[in-house]
Amino acid sequence: MEGDILDLLLQLRKEQSTSTDLTLDNIKAILMDILIAGSDTIAVTVIWSMTALMKNSKVMKKVQEEIRQSIGNKGVVNEDDIQNMPYFKAMIKETFRLYPPGPLLGPRKSMKKSTLEGYEIQSGTIVHVNSWAIARDPEIWKNSEEFIPERFLNSDIDFKGQNFELIPFGAGRRGCPGISLGVTTVNLILSNLLYAFDWELPYGMMKEEIDTDGLPGLIMNKKNALCLVPKNYLYT
Repeated sequence: MEGDILDLLLQLRKEQSTSTDLTLDNIKAILMDILIAGSDTIAVTVIWSMTALMKNSKVMKKVQEEIRQSIGNKGVVNEDDIQNMPYFKAMIKETFRLYPPGPLLGPRKSMKKSTLEGYEIQSGTIVHVNSWAIARDPEIWKNSEEFIPERFLNSDIDFKGQNFELIPFGAGRRGCPGISLGVTTVNLILSNLLYAFDWELPYGMMKEEIDTDGLPGLIMNKKNALCLVPKNYLYT
């Protein structure tokens, strides 16, 4: 059928084709989850991306060159353009690896008694998955603490839940419902910020002074605000 997710949910409710009765309150709750999951996470991902880029000037230069060469003087980056920017997409993956917006995934509950790596897990046990630690595991990632987008070039590893070494949005049926909205919006915001402006630190500040401290919470906000100075880029 044509339409968006709201049309689909309303159609399912009308047809009563789900295993449980889908109410309007259920639909509102699903939409709320999608919007919340794709709002705070968008802001913090853009901030962490800019933080990493300002600390890594070579990466910043390379990603801006790719964007600007691809777009030319068109004036704006759209969703289709991003498909032709492999380095930019690799940079986004590396940001999600080093700075997952939700370091601890939503809690899970084991459905039956099981054994994992010699540990007995009782039925009903609450499990928290530390995606932050997984993505920085030196046994999985070479130079795991460094911001290196090149590691994702010519790599099939993605963050959509099929590769368990990179699960910033979780995996399976309980994966983040706002992943598509969040990632698409991050791509558009960040690509246009990098396309339209050159970025500098406030007068007298060195890139070594940029911290990467995070605040505790469900969403990993940056502890200290990132202050940058934008300068219009002149298209040629």
